[in-house]
Amino acid sequence: MTAPSEIDEASDAEVLARSVHEPEWFATVFDRHIDAIHRYAARRLGAEIAQDVVAETFLTAFRKRAGYDPRRPDARPWLYAIVTNAIRAHKRAEVRRNRALARAGGRAEGEPFTERSDARLTAQRLQPALAAALAKLSAADRDLLLLIAWADFSYEEAADALGIPVGTVRSRLHRIRKKTSRFLGGDPLSTGEEQA
Repeated sequence: MTAPSEIDEASDAEVLARSVHEPEWFATVFDRHIDAIHRYAARRLGAEIAQDVVAETFLTAFRKRAGYDPRRPDARPWLYAIVTNAIRAHKRAEVRRNRALARAGGRAEGEPFTERSDARLTAQRLQPALAAALAKLSAADRDLLLLIAWADFSYEEAADALGIPVGTVRSRLHRIRKKTSRFLGGDPLSTGEEQA
């Protein structure tokens, strides 16, 4: 039997390697990352579809765990690449949802209203415009922007998750900022560190 501290101290790469012969070890990777992956998918697709996408993501990860690159101790970029691909499979639903939200001009379902929060009120007012701007972006641009903005990925982590060079991440984000600025009629969206 494995001691809990042994599992806790093991990197994701070590856990995934061990899970090839001892499948129950995969539960550790699941437990470590399920909340973040679910939040990201829910923000992209809505809570109902997110459940299915997250299930697909971890099923795919489980099936592909033997091919995981052991030189990468953190499985987060790998899992976000898988969930991003699953989200692309549901792209049409995402675009329809963003367009409907933009037309509705209201709150996202499931978001409780709190009068004390000026930030939430401002975000609610901006949400239709942001949803419309997201719907106008290409799938690749939307994936990159949301990995940076919603998953709090660094440029390097986003590059790893999407399988593109960091320089491409920087140049795409620069273009995305210009596009969203035009869509929103104001300042470019902030997506992390500023361009040099």
